[in-house]
Amino acid sequence: MWSLYDDLIKGIPEDIFIDYFNMGIHWTNVKTNENAGVALTVKGHSRPMIIEESLKGMSLRKAAEKIKSWNFEEASFGMAAINSYYNDFRKVEKLPGFKLDSSPEEGSHQKDAFISFADKVKGKKVTVIGHFPAIERQFGDICELSILERNPSNGDYPDSACEYILPEQDFVFITGMTFTNKTLPRLLQIINKNAEVSLVGPSVPLAPVLFDYGITNLSGYIVTKQDKVDEIIRSGGQFTLFDGGKMVSLDKI
Repeated sequence: MWSLYDDLIKGIPEDIFIDYFNMGIHWTNVKTNENAGVALTVKGHSRPMIIEESLKGMSLRKAAEKIKSWNFEEASFGMAAINSYYNDFRKVEKLPGFKLDSSPEEGSHQKDAFISFADKVKGKKVTVIGHFPAIERQFGDICELSILERNPSNGDYPDSACEYILPEQDFVFITGMTFTNKTLPRLLQIINKNAEVSLVGPSVPLAPVLFDYGITNLSGYIVTKQDKVDEIIRSGGQFTLFDGGKMVSLDKI
C-alpha cells in the first residue's frame, strides 16, 4: 500500500532543504530555495507525530516522508513538501502531456480542472470523489454523475459506497486529499481498469510516476506568487488560493 508514496519520496533529491513553512487552517505551504508547494490541511491529530525535530532546515526528502504519518496535520506538511518539489513550472512544462489549465492571469478567471473533460464525459458513468464546488452544475446534466463524500451533502453517496460504485465507472475524478488521508491506494485498486482516472486539486503532485498506478491525468497547482500564497494562508480563507498560483494539467501519453 505504501509503494505509491515511496515512489514519490525517492524521486526527491537529498540535498534540498526547507527554508520556510506555514500551516494554516485550510492550506499548508512548504518553501525551499528552489520552489514552493501547497496542500490542503487535513484535520486529525489523534496519533503522535512521526518526526519530532525542527521542520525549518529539514531535508525536503525527510519532510516528504511525513506523508506516511497517521497524524493527518503532519501528513499535510509532508504532502506540501512533496508538491514543493514536483509542482514546479521549470520541471512540468518540459513534460509530455503538459497543459496550462488556467487563463493568463491568476484569480477570478481561473478555470477549474473539470472544464477540459466536459465533452469526454457526456453520456458516461462518472464518479467524483470529494464534493467539488459546482460539480453538479457542470456535470449533472451531461453524464450519469455520482459523488462520493466523507461528509456527504444531500444527494451525495457516503465514501463507503466506493467499493460498490467505482468498478462500474467510465471516468473517476479524485480529490488530492486522498493522498493525505491514505485512501488513494485502495481507491485505485477497485476502480474499473478501463476507466479514465484524474487526480484533481492543489494537493495533487504533478509527478509522472503516478501514471504507473492507473492514473491518466494529473490536475494540480503551481505556486507563482509565494508572498500572496503566504498571505492567503494567514488570512484563513479571506482570499482564493488561485490569486497566488495556477492549475496545471498533465495527461498520460
